[in-house]
Amino acid sequence: MTAHQRVLIIDDDLDFRVSMRSLLESSGYEVIEADSGAEGLKKVVENKPDLIFLDIMMENDTEGYSVSYSLRNREEYSDYRDIPIFMISSIEESPDERFAMADEAGLIQPDYYLTKPLDIPRLLELLKSAVPP
Repeated sequence: MTAHQRVLIIDDDLDFRVSMRSLLESSGYEVIEADSGAEGLKKVVENKPDLIFLDIMMENDTEGYSVSYSLRNREEYSDYRDIPIFMISSIEESPDERFAMADEAGLIQPDYYLTKPLDIPRLLELLKSAVPP
């Protein structure tokens, strides 16, 4: 039996996590969940997921950006820098569009940026190219 790829969903919306868990598990992925950025960072260290789905607006309007920044730039998370991050949000503008004038925008840039509601076929295609089940 082969090990399944692990996807960590960091999102405060329980309905979104439940629907994503169902979709991902039916596609052959193992799913781990966190309902806040702080819990998500703990789960990254505990489980070393193969991919992260990350919401932006949770406890505050920029929490997802803080998580992305921490994973990519803080020394205590250096072992996790290569984990692909799919930022998934209802915010239409990607970080580089939203913060076009900020030199630091690259510090929070995810590998993929998708908006809700999700285009499921596109999501699955991107997911399979990033980490096959």
